[in-house]
Amino acid sequence: MSALSAVVPYRLTGRRAEVTGPLDLSGAGRGTAEAVRFLRECQSQGLRVTWRAVGRPPYDIGLLSHLSPPDELPGAEDELAVWREGYAYGSLYHRRGPGFVTVLDRRAGRGTAVRLTLDHPELLAAFLRLQEPTPVDAVEREAVGLLVAERLVLSASGWAVALPPRIRRWPVPCTAI
Repeated sequence: MSALSAVVPYRLTGRRAEVTGPLDLSGAGRGTAEAVRFLRECQSQGLRVTWRAVGRPPYDIGLLSHLSPPDELPGAEDELAVWREGYAYGSLYHRRGPGFVTVLDRRAGRGTAVRLTLDHPELLAAFLRLQEPTPVDAVEREAVGLLVAERLVLSASGWAVALPPRIRRWPVPCTAI
């Protein structure tokens, strides 16, 4: 398995990743984008994550409800309780095909499952570029705006990162997703 992050300090033990320091969810820029990318990639690899958060998110915390909830989220205990209650592996993910990406979103608050196909060249390019935390100015603004509106990208303080993991470990049975 490749390294999950050169920025986030963690220990890997079997199928568990333990983050050794708090992750910044304050939306203050690259730090938050890197934290979200790390959690997304852990989800992609089917790893259980133990972590703590710092910083009160100025964005809708429901955007992250598909990721493993933290052990602590100071100042947002009610939101953390909702996150823990609503968390389900595979509630948001993407699959790639030739020239397109399909996203399934079953996060709480969406009502029913939403399946989106990104095949427009600019949207697809922006989504793929945002697999890594990226300054918003480096990506086509209209594409980022559409992806943010669909709740597929977190954009905060000039940085953006895609939210849906690419699931590489399917639960048994895989039809559960």
